Amino acid sequence: MLKLLRKANTKERIGIILSILFIMVQVWLELKIPDYLADITTRLQTPGTTVSDIFSPGSIMVTLSLLSLVASIIVGFIASKVAAGVTQRIRGQVFNSVMDYTPGEIKQFSIPSLITRTTNDITQIQLVIAVGLQVVIKGPITAIWAITKIADKNWQWTAATGVAVLALLVMLSTILVFVQPKFGRIQSLTDRLNSLTRENLQGIRVVRAYNAEGYQNGKSLDANEELTNVNLFTSRMLAIMNPGMSIISSGLALSVYWIGAHLIDAVGLEERITLFSDMVVFSSYAFQVVLGFMLMTIVFLILPRALVSAKRINEVLELDSTIKFARESEQSANGKGTVSFKNVTFAYPNASEPVIKDINFTANAGDTVAFIGSTGSGKSTIIGLIPRFYDVTEGQILIDGQDIKSYSHQDLNEKIAYIPQNPFLFSGTIRSNMNFGHSSNLPEDDSEIYKALELAEAKEFVLGKEDQLESRVAQAGSNFSGGQKQRLSIARAIARKAEILIFDDSFSALDYKTDRKLRHNLSEQMADTTKLIVAQRISTIMDADQILVLEEGRVVGQGTHKELLESNQVYQEIAYSQLSKEELNNG
Repeated sequence: MLKLLRKANTKERIGIILSILFIMVQVWLELKIPDYLADITTRLQTPGTTVSDIFSPGSIMVTLSLLSLVASIIVGFIASKVAAGVTQRIRGQVFNSVMDYTPGEIKQFSIPSLITRTTNDITQIQLVIAVGLQVVIKGPITAIWAITKIADKNWQWTAATGVAVLALLVMLSTILVFVQPKFGRIQSLTDRLNSLTRENLQGIRVVRAYNAEGYQNGKSLDANEELTNVNLFTSRMLAIMNPGMSIISSGLALSVYWIGAHLIDAVGLEERITLFSDMVVFSSYAFQVVLGFMLMTIVFLILPRALVSAKRINEVLELDSTIKFARESEQSANGKGTVSFKNVTFAYPNASEPVIKDINFTANAGDTVAFIGSTGSGKSTIIGLIPRFYDVTEGQILIDGQDIKSYSHQDLNEKIAYIPQNPFLFSGTIRSNMNFGHSSNLPEDDSEIYKALELAEAKEFVLGKEDQLESRVAQAGSNFSGGQKQRLSIARAIARKAEILIFDDSFSALDYKTDRKLRHNLSEQMADTTKLIVAQRISTIMDADQILVLEEGRVVGQGTHKELLESNQVYQEIAYSQLSKEELNNG
């Protein structure tokens, strides 16, 4: 928690100091009121006292109460501003940290857990800061200040107050011992429930197609019931606090008056007036002592969960991305879009065996290099290393003769345009998706956007929409078909005018006719752009300048379609399983 609180800036720290000052003023005003209450009590027992004599100290008490209210409002306003500012900064840092993670690092937490940490956990921190500034500081100040006021009044009353405070601390400690471990459990169960909800929503079509609603509902109900039971346990334990504190404060008041009755009964008439006045004042201050501890208990209601949340947030902030980019790129050698793999081997963290081993190839500027092989052969892994989703375990990847590790993040992304296997569109419009991200080569006007759409065979259906480029895109592009999303994703990459285009099985949702037209457009109008293609279809890669055949992470064949068809058994098996000999030879 302290690590997160250190993220407060100078303005917020000044706000914390101001809060403390106003809290001290508020406590002073509240503790001044019993003095006037004692004066009123004394005057009421003095013969000849008039209403005007009571009105004067009474009006002062009202004024002090109103000033205390104003101070409380100011403290609440400052505390809210500080809490909102600190958590806004924490949320931004968490988001930036996650954006720097590799896919493997994201998997360490899971997406539902990261969402929970960015929302629910940070909300817990905001709550504890906002409430803490008001009650954590006020509680001890009130209790200590009130104790100094009553310490020399009467040892019997002081002892009764001490017993009440001790009973309060025992009750709080007992409750927290049982409750504290449960809050970590609540957060992990919340992650699980979010994960199941996300799974159900993403796989809703499969669930319905397999009549698995009951099975999925059962999983969700089990997770929900477990979370509910833990929440009920903690809520019931914490519910003991309010009646417990009421019993203790009421018992203290009863003890003070019971002791006071015996003391008053044992003294003379003149001393009774003073003793009664002292008893009234003492009971007021004793209540302030208990109130101070009661205020601190409010934090105990939210602090345990906030501590768990703080730990989870720090786990995200303290995990540094394994991918470190240079601040400034080194000067590239001659070439524009040349990609070279030199003895590249890659293994996922903690994996026993590499996914790919000793990969060597060079794609010159304007070349089309394709990768084909069975599922799990390492095709997508190879091209995922170029934009540095992961770093190589051994070997070296060069772009234009320069190691990719020597490029800054911005410059590397300027050279590469990546089209993922599962096309993803962002909510907004077609135009906002085409202009997505930052690049010095983004389209400057609509004509360039339409040119990219035409190259990707997407212009026709975009023009067919009523709002054309301003047509709405739902979240994840759910209002477009798979083929339309794929073509828009390809058009978005083309519009960046990058030197290297990476297609990670990006033609799979296209029909053969559209696939062929699109590849023809790329070949004719983007002849200077290096194209790296992962594909399952032989027809997609038949005209590639170089084809790499992969099996179990190794290159088992390398050459043109014609060369591989004549000499490579693995390529022949894939080819003949998809097309006839005539189609292959004519390709």
